[in-house]
Amino acid sequence: MLRIAVPNKGSLSGPAAEMLHEAGYRQRRESKELRIVDPANEVEFFYLRPRDIAIYVSSGRLDIGITGRDLLIDSGAKAEEILPLGFARSTFHYATKPGTAGGVADLNGMTVATSYEGIVAGHLADHGIDASVVHLDGAVETAIELGVAEVIADVVETGTSLRNAGLTVIGEPIMKSEAIVVRRVGADGEDPKVQQFLRRLQGVLVARTYVMMDYDCRVDQLEKAVALTPGLESPTVSPLHNEGWVAVRAMVPARDAQRIMDDLYDIGARAILTTAIHACRL
Repeated sequence: MLRIAVPNKGSLSGPAAEMLHEAGYRQRRESKELRIVDPANEVEFFYLRPRDIAIYVSSGRLDIGITGRDLLIDSGAKAEEILPLGFARSTFHYATKPGTAGGVADLNGMTVATSYEGIVAGHLADHGIDASVVHLDGAVETAIELGVAEVIADVVETGTSLRNAGLTVIGEPIMKSEAIVVRRVGADGEDPKVQQFLRRLQGVLVARTYVMMDYDCRVDQLEKAVALTPGLESPTVSPLHNEGWVAVRAMVPARDAQRIMDDLYDIGARAILTTAIHACRL
Protein backbone atom coordinates (compact mmCIF):
# COMPACT_ATOMS: atom_id res chain seq x y z
CA MET A 1 0.00 0.00 0.00
CA LEU A 2 0.99 3.61 -0.57
CA ARG A 3 1.74 5.16 2.83
CA ILE A 4 0.77 8.83 3.05
CA ALA A 5 1.23 11.36 5.86
CA VAL A 6 -1.62 13.82 6.40
CA PRO A 7 -1.76 16.79 8.83
CA ASN A 8 -3.70 15.87 11.94
CA LYS A 9 -4.60 19.41 12.99
CA GLY A 10 -4.17 23.09 12.21
CA SER A 11 -4.90 25.10 9.08
CA LEU A 12 -3.59 22.33 6.83
CA SER A 13 -5.74 19.53 8.22
CA GLY A 14 -9.28 20.39 7.09
CA PRO A 15 -8.46 21.48 3.51
CA ALA A 16 -6.15 18.47 3.05
CA ALA A 17 -8.87 16.03 4.14
CA GLU A 18 -11.40 17.79 1.89
CA MET A 19 -9.11 17.55 -1.12
CA LEU A 20 -8.40 13.86 -0.47
CA HIS A 21 -12.13 13.19 -0.15
CA GLU A 22 -12.75 14.96 -3.48
CA ALA A 23 -10.00 12.81 -4.99
CA GLY A 24 -11.92 9.69 -3.97
CA TYR A 25 -10.00 8.63 -0.88
CA ARG A 26 -11.51 7.51 2.38
CA GLN A 27 -10.81 9.85 5.30
CA ARG A 28 -11.07 9.53 9.05
CA ARG A 29 -14.38 10.20 10.80
CA GLU A 30 -12.95 11.18 14.17
CA SER A 31 -10.00 13.42 14.95
CA LYS A 32 -8.64 10.83 17.40
CA GLU A 33 -7.91 8.37 14.58
CA LEU A 34 -4.19 8.38 13.81
CA ARG A 35 -4.22 5.82 11.02
CA ILE A 36 -6.80 4.55 8.54
CA VAL A 37 -6.63 2.12 5.65
CA ASP A 38 -8.37 2.66 2.31
CA PRO A 39 -8.20 -0.83 0.80
CA ALA A 40 -10.18 0.08 -2.32
CA ASN A 41 -7.46 2.57 -3.32
CA GLU A 42 -4.55 0.65 -1.75
CA VAL A 43 -3.60 3.58 0.45
CA GLU A 44 -2.78 3.88 4.15
CA PHE A 45 -3.08 7.32 5.75
CA PHE A 46 -1.14 8.40 8.85
CA TYR A 47 -2.30 11.55 10.67
CA LEU A 48 0.72 13.34 12.07
CA ARG A 49 1.81 16.74 13.38
CA PRO A 50 2.35 18.96 10.32
CA ARG A 51 5.85 19.89 11.52
CA ASP A 52 6.88 16.22 11.64
CA ILE A 53 5.60 15.09 8.24
CA ALA A 54 8.66 16.02 6.17
CA ILE A 55 10.88 14.20 8.66
CA TYR A 56 8.81 11.01 8.50
CA VAL A 57 8.79 11.12 4.70
CA SER A 58 12.53 11.77 4.48
CA SER A 59 13.15 8.69 6.63
CA GLY A 60 11.56 6.50 3.97
CA ARG A 61 9.01 5.06 6.43
CA LEU A 62 6.24 6.90 4.59
CA ASP A 63 6.10 7.34 0.82
CA ILE A 64 4.71 10.87 0.53
CA GLY A 65 3.05 13.49 2.70
CA ILE A 66 1.04 16.69 2.68
CA THR A 67 2.58 19.57 4.63
CA GLY A 68 3.46 23.24 4.22
CA ARG A 69 6.37 24.52 2.18
CA ASP A 70 7.43 26.52 5.22
CA LEU A 71 7.44 23.41 7.40
CA LEU A 72 9.43 21.44 4.83
CA ILE A 73 12.15 24.09 4.61
CA ASP A 74 12.19 24.74 8.34
CA SER A 75 12.63 21.03 9.11
CA GLY A 76 15.80 20.66 7.06
CA ALA A 77 14.58 17.16 6.14
CA LYS A 78 15.83 15.42 3.02
CA ALA A 79 12.44 15.70 1.33
CA GLU A 80 11.35 17.64 -1.74
CA GLU A 81 8.23 19.35 -3.02
CA ILE A 82 6.51 17.54 -5.91
CA LEU A 83 3.11 19.26 -6.15
CA PRO A 84 1.76 22.59 -4.84
CA LEU A 85 -1.85 22.31 -3.65
CA GLY A 86 -3.00 25.93 -3.61
CA PHE A 87 -4.39 26.19 -0.07
CA ALA A 88 -3.03 27.40 3.29
CA ARG A 89 -1.12 30.17 1.54
CA SER A 90 0.99 32.45 3.72
CA THR A 91 3.82 34.98 3.44
CA PHE A 92 6.78 35.31 5.82
CA HIS A 93 8.20 38.73 6.69
CA TYR A 94 10.57 40.40 9.08
CA ALA A 95 8.96 43.01 11.33
CA THR A 96 10.21 45.43 13.95
CA LYS A 97 9.51 48.79 15.56
CA PRO A 98 9.59 51.70 13.09
CA GLY A 99 13.08 53.12 12.67
CA THR A 100 14.92 49.98 13.82
CA ALA A 101 15.75 48.59 10.37
CA GLY A 102 14.67 49.03 6.77
CA GLY A 103 15.43 45.59 5.41
CA VAL A 104 17.42 42.40 5.81
CA ALA A 105 20.71 44.24 5.11
CA ASP A 106 20.25 46.18 8.36
CA LEU A 107 19.94 43.12 10.61
CA ASN A 108 23.67 42.53 11.25
CA GLY A 109 24.31 42.09 14.96
CA MET A 110 20.62 41.97 15.85
CA THR A 111 18.54 39.17 17.37
CA VAL A 112 15.58 37.78 15.45
CA ALA A 113 12.79 35.87 17.22
CA THR A 114 10.76 33.35 15.24
CA SER A 115 8.93 30.04 15.32
CA TYR A 116 10.70 29.06 12.08
CA GLU A 117 14.37 29.01 13.02
CA GLY A 118 15.44 26.92 10.02
CA ILE A 119 13.85 29.25 7.47
CA VAL A 120 15.16 32.43 9.07
CA ALA A 121 18.70 31.14 9.70
CA GLY A 122 18.90 30.00 6.09
CA HIS A 123 17.57 33.30 4.77
CA LEU A 124 20.03 35.34 6.84
CA ALA A 125 22.91 33.12 5.74
CA ASP A 126 21.89 33.47 2.08
CA HIS A 127 22.14 37.24 2.46
CA GLY A 128 25.41 37.16 4.38
CA ILE A 129 23.85 38.58 7.54
CA ASP A 130 25.42 37.82 10.94
CA ALA A 131 22.43 37.85 13.29
CA SER A 132 21.26 35.68 16.20
CA VAL A 133 18.05 33.65 15.89
CA VAL A 134 15.92 32.88 18.94
CA HIS A 135 13.31 30.14 18.64
CA LEU A 136 9.87 30.78 20.15
CA ASP A 137 6.87 28.49 19.82
CA GLY A 138 4.34 31.28 19.29
CA ALA A 139 3.22 34.85 20.00
CA VAL A 140 6.52 36.18 18.68
CA GLU A 141 5.08 39.73 18.49
CA THR A 142 5.74 40.14 22.23
CA ALA A 143 9.44 39.26 21.88
CA ILE A 144 10.42 42.83 21.01
CA GLU A 145 8.38 44.42 23.80
CA LEU A 146 9.92 42.04 26.35
CA GLY A 147 13.45 42.63 25.07
CA VAL A 148 14.08 39.12 23.79
CA ALA A 149 14.80 40.35 20.25
CA GLU A 150 14.96 43.51 18.14
CA VAL A 151 13.24 41.88 15.15
CA ILE A 152 10.72 39.10 14.60
CA ALA A 153 10.08 36.87 11.58
CA ASP A 154 6.61 35.43 11.21
CA VAL A 155 3.65 34.73 8.97
CA VAL A 156 1.92 37.95 7.91
CA GLU A 157 -1.66 37.80 6.64
CA THR A 158 -3.53 41.06 7.24
CA GLY A 159 -0.83 42.67 9.41
CA THR A 160 -3.36 43.54 12.10
CA SER A 161 -1.57 41.74 14.94
CA LEU A 162 1.70 43.45 14.00
CA ARG A 163 0.11 46.90 13.99
CA ASN A 164 -1.53 46.17 17.33
CA ALA A 165 1.93 45.39 18.71
CA GLY A 166 3.36 48.62 17.25
CA LEU A 167 5.41 46.77 14.63
CA THR A 168 5.84 47.25 10.90
CA VAL A 169 6.93 44.88 8.12
CA ILE A 170 10.38 45.51 6.69
CA GLY A 171 12.03 44.41 3.45
CA GLU A 172 10.89 41.86 0.90
CA PRO A 173 9.08 38.65 1.89
CA ILE A 174 11.31 35.92 3.30
CA MET A 175 9.25 33.31 1.45
CA LYS A 176 5.74 32.43 0.26
CA SER A 177 4.27 29.17 1.48
CA GLU A 178 1.31 26.92 0.71
CA ALA A 179 0.31 23.30 1.18
CA ILE A 180 2.43 20.89 -0.87
CA VAL A 181 2.99 17.20 -1.48
CA VAL A 182 6.48 16.03 -0.50
CA ARG A 183 8.53 12.88 -1.03
CA ARG A 184 11.96 11.69 0.03
CA VAL A 185 14.87 13.07 -1.97
CA GLY A 186 16.06 10.31 -4.30
CA ALA A 187 12.77 8.38 -4.23
CA ASP A 188 11.52 6.74 -7.41
CA GLY A 189 9.85 9.55 -9.33
CA GLU A 190 8.03 7.13 -11.60
CA ASP A 191 6.36 5.06 -8.88
CA PRO A 192 2.96 4.29 -10.49
CA LYS A 193 1.08 4.51 -7.18
CA VAL A 194 2.53 7.93 -6.45
CA GLN A 195 1.81 9.09 -9.99
CA GLN A 196 -1.81 7.95 -9.69
CA PHE A 197 -2.16 9.84 -6.41
CA LEU A 198 -0.72 13.00 -7.96
CA ARG A 199 -3.02 12.72 -10.99
CA ARG A 200 -6.03 12.54 -8.68
CA LEU A 201 -4.98 15.64 -6.78
CA GLN A 202 -4.19 17.47 -10.02
CA GLY A 203 -7.67 16.51 -11.22
CA VAL A 204 -9.17 18.13 -8.11
CA LEU A 205 -7.11 21.28 -8.64
CA VAL A 206 -8.28 21.57 -12.25
CA ALA A 207 -11.89 20.83 -11.30
CA ARG A 208 -11.75 23.66 -8.77
CA THR A 209 -10.22 26.05 -11.29
CA TYR A 210 -12.40 25.40 -14.34
CA VAL A 211 -16.09 25.09 -15.20
CA MET A 212 -17.72 23.45 -18.19
CA MET A 213 -19.47 25.93 -20.47
CA ASP A 214 -22.14 24.98 -23.02
CA TYR A 215 -23.86 27.33 -25.45
CA ASP A 216 -25.51 27.57 -28.85
CA CYS A 217 -24.32 29.93 -31.56
CA ARG A 218 -24.76 30.61 -35.23
CA VAL A 219 -22.21 29.04 -37.57
CA ASP A 220 -21.20 32.44 -38.94
CA GLN A 221 -20.17 33.48 -35.41
CA LEU A 222 -18.42 30.22 -34.51
CA GLU A 223 -14.85 31.46 -34.99
CA LYS A 224 -15.46 34.43 -32.68
CA ALA A 225 -17.07 32.13 -30.12
CA VAL A 226 -14.22 29.62 -30.24
CA ALA A 227 -11.73 32.44 -29.75
CA LEU A 228 -13.52 33.21 -26.48
CA THR A 229 -13.70 29.55 -25.40
CA PRO A 230 -10.68 27.72 -26.86
CA GLY A 231 -10.88 24.96 -24.23
CA LEU A 232 -7.81 22.92 -23.41
CA GLU A 233 -7.13 21.26 -26.75
CA SER A 234 -10.17 22.60 -28.60
CA PRO A 235 -13.91 22.89 -27.92
CA THR A 236 -16.48 20.28 -28.88
CA VAL A 237 -18.76 21.55 -31.67
CA SER A 238 -21.95 19.68 -32.67
CA PRO A 239 -24.56 20.61 -35.29
CA LEU A 240 -28.05 21.44 -34.05
CA HIS A 241 -31.35 20.43 -35.64
CA ASN A 242 -31.91 24.00 -36.83
CA GLU A 243 -29.64 24.61 -39.78
CA GLY A 244 -27.00 27.26 -39.26
CA TRP A 245 -26.66 26.65 -35.51
CA VAL A 246 -24.15 24.62 -33.52
CA ALA A 247 -23.75 23.59 -29.87
CA VAL A 248 -20.34 24.29 -28.30
CA ARG A 249 -18.83 22.82 -25.14
CA ALA A 250 -15.50 23.88 -23.60
CA MET A 251 -13.70 24.16 -20.26
CA VAL A 252 -13.14 27.77 -19.20
CA PRO A 253 -11.43 29.31 -16.14
CA ALA A 254 -14.01 29.71 -13.39
CA ARG A 255 -12.79 33.20 -12.50
CA ASP A 256 -13.50 34.40 -16.07
CA ALA A 257 -16.80 32.56 -16.61
CA GLN A 258 -19.16 35.50 -16.11
CA ARG A 259 -17.18 37.79 -18.42
CA ILE A 260 -17.00 35.09 -21.10
CA MET A 261 -20.77 34.54 -20.87
CA ASP A 262 -21.31 38.27 -21.42
CA ASP A 263 -18.97 38.30 -24.42
CA LEU A 264 -20.66 35.23 -25.93
CA TYR A 265 -24.09 36.81 -25.52
CA ASP A 266 -22.87 39.97 -27.25
CA ILE A 267 -21.91 37.98 -30.38
CA GLY A 268 -25.26 36.21 -30.48
CA ALA A 269 -24.67 33.02 -28.49
CA ARG A 270 -27.65 31.78 -26.52
CA ALA A 271 -28.56 29.06 -23.97
CA ILE A 272 -25.24 29.72 -22.25
CA LEU A 273 -24.74 27.43 -19.25
CA THR A 274 -21.94 26.64 -16.83
CA THR A 275 -21.63 23.50 -14.72
CA ALA A 276 -19.15 22.56 -12.02
CA ILE A 277 -16.51 19.91 -12.69
CA HIS A 278 -16.21 17.41 -9.86
CA ALA A 279 -13.24 15.42 -11.18
CA CYS A 280 -11.11 15.18 -14.29
CA ARG A 281 -7.96 13.75 -15.86
CA LEU A 282 -6.01 15.82 -18.35
